Amino acid sequence: MNQRKYQLIATCAAGVEGLVGDELRQLGYDVQVENGRVRFEGTQKDIAKTNLWLRIADRVKIIIGEFQAYTFDELFEKTKSLPWEEYIPMNGAFPVAGKSIQSKLHSVPDVQRLVNKAIAERIKQIYHRRGMLPETGAKYPIEVALRKDHVLITLDTTGDGLFKRGYRTEKGGAPLKENLAAALVKLTTWTPDRPFVDPTCGSGTIAIEAAMIGLNIAPGFNRDFLCESWELMDPNVWEEVRAEAEELADYDQELDILAFDIDGRMIAIAKANAEAAGLGYAIEFKQMQVADFKTDKSFGIIVSNPPYGERLSDSEAVHKLYRQMGEVFAPLKNWSKYILTSDLEFEKYYGNKATKKRKLYNGPLRTDYFQYWGKRY
Repeated sequence: MNQRKYQLIATCAAGVEGLVGDELRQLGYDVQVENGRVRFEGTQKDIAKTNLWLRIADRVKIIIGEFQAYTFDELFEKTKSLPWEEYIPMNGAFPVAGKSIQSKLHSVPDVQRLVNKAIAERIKQIYHRRGMLPETGAKYPIEVALRKDHVLITLDTTGDGLFKRGYRTEKGGAPLKENLAAALVKLTTWTPDRPFVDPTCGSGTIAIEAAMIGLNIAPGFNRDFLCESWELMDPNVWEEVRAEAEELADYDQELDILAFDIDGRMIAIAKANAEAAGLGYAIEFKQMQVADFKTDKSFGIIVSNPPYGERLSDSEAVHKLYRQMGEVFAPLKNWSKYILTSDLEFEKYYGNKATKKRKLYNGPLRTDYFQYWGKRY
């Protein structure tokens, strides 16, 4: 197996970089946390392992090169000097995406075109080719990102974003991405021996992610990744990391996870999604409204992503739901409650000020995670 070390980054949404850094540390890596990404180093096996195990990141990328560039000539020559033949075979397809922030080279289409041309020139030179390259083989997506004239060129190993676990058979009207759902669970104090409740479960994503965390199931276990088709990746690596993940899963861990929703159609979708994830047995789903929730259990965790203005319902119905939550959850003194919404007036309707708020992004939408910590046990 090739033991070459690659410079890698795990990209992620703003606000969860620290969580991704923690995940990577727990997997055994030294990390450098930056805005929207975490840097680390690893071999082929580490590329496979992090794609399989990262719950909150968006993608795992190889850093091909970093340099300053103030002119198009400089960008072309420095890009061409990188060892592209070590990554892309002669027939590889290499689409180039780009972005430019506060840089002299601000025209993104020109930057993309030039980088694509520089890569093609390098590959043609190495393989002694003339004319167009075939680009009929596997895909090698390149991104060139300029910030203040600093150029970072990366190669995406993931393909479809890491949030695509492969279990969502159907979505509701305003779905929460799986990696954000995992982040919501990770930001709580929940442990698998405590009750977990999602009272507005929609298509079941938060409960399913909690069950995967509780059973230590690798989130990418049931999907494929783009770099599995690459010549530079040893297929035995993937067999190895999947076998290791299977060994680490704790299917005997008993979980107490309840997910309910007022909409029976959503409960049917949530059940189907849980079955697709192989977790139908681990989660109890019910059609129920928040007002009817009662429990004698102690020291549980409630995580909710209720409808809010920009999402589904009219504001009057949403505010009524927030009031109900405040009334129903108030007696649960030793439970901790975590609610994600973009409604900055949430606390007013809920009737209680949060212990802590955390800014998170649901796609492009700014939201706040209102946290109410229960008594410790």
